[in-house]
Amino acid sequence: MKRILLLASILIMASCASKKFNEKWLKKEAPATFKARFETTKGIFDIEAKREWSPKGVDRLYQLIKNDYYVDVAIFRVVPNFVAQFGIHNDTLIHNAWQKRGLEDEPVLEKNAKMTISFARGGVSSRSNQIFINLKDNFRLDKLDYSGVTGFPVIAKVIDGEENVLKFYDGYGDELGRKQGRITKEGNAFLKENYPKVDYILKAYILKK
Repeated sequence: MKRILLLASILIMASCASKKFNEKWLKKEAPATFKARFETTKGIFDIEAKREWSPKGVDRLYQLIKNDYYVDVAIFRVVPNFVAQFGIHNDTLIHNAWQKRGLEDEPVLEKNAKMTISFARGGVSSRSNQIFINLKDNFRLDKLDYSGVTGFPVIAKVIDGEENVLKFYDGYGDELGRKQGRITKEGNAFLKENYPKVDYILKAYILKK
């Protein structure tokens, strides 16, 4: 009886996991260019992505948006006059599924100018689900050598709503950048209890032409 119950539990978990993440999503190629809207606690901002800048990176961004990844996602790291970073999903299962599938590295073809967007990364083939918006011209990120990788390839840029991006709460500075493990483990509950001023991506979706 216990074996039957255990098997049933495993099947249920597998079914839930398949609904939250599907390996087939990673095979979807982005259009040559696309626009998307992010609705946040400070208002909306629109982006435009160009596949020629970073084909693998833009494909991943498109896959994330198309499969509703950016729902109730904290903009947890906002460093004044530097970057606004987000991408840790409130659901650990969803977060881990994407995070474990890092992308091959690509060269930097577009400068990390103000309001451009790049994937965060911590080493070789580590771009996965976290992205950041440059709050100023961060050209040093184009050639920054870190953990065996050079630079942060730009994947998109904010084309509307810059004023809302600049409203994201930055009072916590880089503090939460050092607590990503805990955010990943405990989700938004940890943030809302201890860092109530953090802003959030409410949802994101592709804009029709």
